[in-house]
Amino acid sequence: METLKLVAVSAGLSVPSSTRLLADRLAESVRSGLGERDVDVEVRVVELRELAVAIANNLVTGFPAPALAEAVEAVTGADGLIAVTPVFTASYSGLFKSFFDLIEPDALSGKPVLIAATGGTARHSLVLEHALRPLFAYLRALVTPTAVYAASEDWGGTGDALTDTLPERIARAGRELAGLMTAGVPARAAVGAPAGAPAGSSPVTQFV
Repeated sequence: METLKLVAVSAGLSVPSSTRLLADRLAESVRSGLGERDVDVEVRVVELRELAVAIANNLVTGFPAPALAEAVEAVTGADGLIAVTPVFTASYSGLFKSFFDLIEPDALSGKPVLIAATGGTARHSLVLEHALRPLFAYLRALVTPTAVYAASEDWGGTGDALTDTLPERIARAGRELAGLMTAGVPARAAVGAPAGAPAGSSPVTQFV
């Protein structure tokens, strides 16, 4: 079988970044899910922090720098996409939105996408349903039913089975994206969406 391409877009700004950490863990979960199906995958992470100046220049001039053009090509040409943003002012970051503003409206049509976000408090978890899912529904991407939000307290682990659920949520989302990446086009349209609903419209966000 042909090796599938998985691209994770991380809009984290700091180094190290919890946003990048979540992107890496989700990518590994998808890799594991594809491995269970005996499918090889090539994983690439696009760090938007490294492309921030090029993104701003492209918005002003309309011409992408080579590195930015190559990153956009990688995203649009991927078999599956993981999109992770930090939460700024109760929504996705400006850098995250600016990057996806550069992608042609039809370029992600039907593409399996796993959305995720990081933030300082669990109170921002609804950003997945109020901001990210509508964005990718507009782009006609096929969003996994499970979206993953990680608050600061999720990374520590307290030993409480009722609250330490981040690894479980990552594993569930990874399996879902792996399933969509290996499904046929007719099957993709039916996964996670009720009858009559557009692709990417069935939210099953896993909260903290």
